[in-house]
Amino acid sequence: MRVITYGTFDLFHEGHRSILERAKALGDYLIVGVTSDSFDQARGKLNVVDTLATRMANVERSGYANRIIVEEQSGQKILDILKYRVDIFVVGSDWQGTFDYLQEYCKVQYLPRSPGISSTLLRENSCFGLRIGAIGIQSLIACFVAEAKFVSGVHVECELSIPDVEMECFLPGQRKDSLKSEWDRLLNSVDVVYVATPLCTHFCYAREALLAGKHVLCEKPLALYTHQVQELYDLAKSGKTLLLEALITACAPVFDEVLTVAKSGMIGRIKMVQATVTKPLQSSENISSSAQNSELLPSSVSELGSYPLFAAIKLFGIDFDDVHFTTFRGDTNMDLLTKIEVLYDSAVACLTVGLGVQAKGDMVVAGTKGYLYIPAPWWKSSSFEVRFADSSVKKFQSFFEGDGIRYELAHVASLLRESCCVSYRISRAESAAIAEIIEQFHEGKNTHVIR
Repeated sequence: MRVITYGTFDLFHEGHRSILERAKALGDYLIVGVTSDSFDQARGKLNVVDTLATRMANVERSGYANRIIVEEQSGQKILDILKYRVDIFVVGSDWQGTFDYLQEYCKVQYLPRSPGISSTLLRENSCFGLRIGAIGIQSLIACFVAEAKFVSGVHVECELSIPDVEMECFLPGQRKDSLKSEWDRLLNSVDVVYVATPLCTHFCYAREALLAGKHVLCEKPLALYTHQVQELYDLAKSGKTLLLEALITACAPVFDEVLTVAKSGMIGRIKMVQATVTKPLQSSENISSSAQNSELLPSSVSELGSYPLFAAIKLFGIDFDDVHFTTFRGDTNMDLLTKIEVLYDSAVACLTVGLGVQAKGDMVVAGTKGYLYIPAPWWKSSSFEVRFADSSVKKFQSFFEGDGIRYELAHVASLLRESCCVSYRISRAESAAIAEIIEQFHEGKNTHVIR
């Protein structure tokens, strides 16, 4: 009798050994499928500690597996059952009923799990557990807390949020004693601080968290001035803490593939990138309220510019020659729609951002042999295409779950687990380059204004 079972087998423990032993006892040949890293990520299982090689080696050392295979996609189980002529499919009872559809191909048996032990519990109880405190606007904090639940080993210990319409309370000069007290309590009770306060206050709160010796995940943009970005990174370096700009695209799985394909030469030499990011504007009541303080006035470039600028910088680098802006300003002098042209020696980035102005939020990377097309919303897409001059198309499929914050958190946890305080996804120089372009816009350099 041939038996097959599947699992991640992270942090191999007694529960794993037990289910393999019982599965082997049901037949005379046991096949064990170990999930690949990419498959785990695709189904939302983030922050797996052990590598695939380690997990497979641990299964082999158990002595129960006659054959070990890698599970790489959701539809693989049926093919494996047919390929290896399996008689019994075995899985833990926490999946009761989920795999009944496999009864068409073999017997399905659910085995009771070992009580009180799991890889999730081991991760949560290990030294890698991170206590996170979140401070910011209520809508953003609610999203962050919901996303954090998908990353094991991460615990949101403290939340400090204020309704969106009361965001002026975060301004340093208007902080009430109660907010100061809660902020101090947060800093004293966590390892990592997530900053999602109004854009103009990112620098202030990130700086205070770094001075308190905390790791910081700060919403984009990290700061509105280049010198502020440099100061934050200097503080992180001197304090041996992690500072990461929370840019969804930087950690999105599909963007890794976009960069790889774009730079592989498949589309030839890259000559241009076009990218658009727009979002609905808040209600006119909130606009008029926030407009009473110019620091809180919404800005398409400040709020959305980091997304396309990051893409351009990743593709072409930080050594741009010049930047030109064309912006449409509304009654409150807010930049509603802005076109940004970043000029390089032999390439150009044509970027559009808009608040309250709707446009197709896709992205095109143009090369001499073809082009990449990433559908809207490109900054959190799960697929893209390579289109060639002969009309042939090569499609790429990745994954993207939720709002993307889970990928940022998983990256933070992965870095800190290895005691690393420098991100390879977005560097100090890249964050500074983004801030430099935003700063140039607000200073009015090379800017044509339409009213």
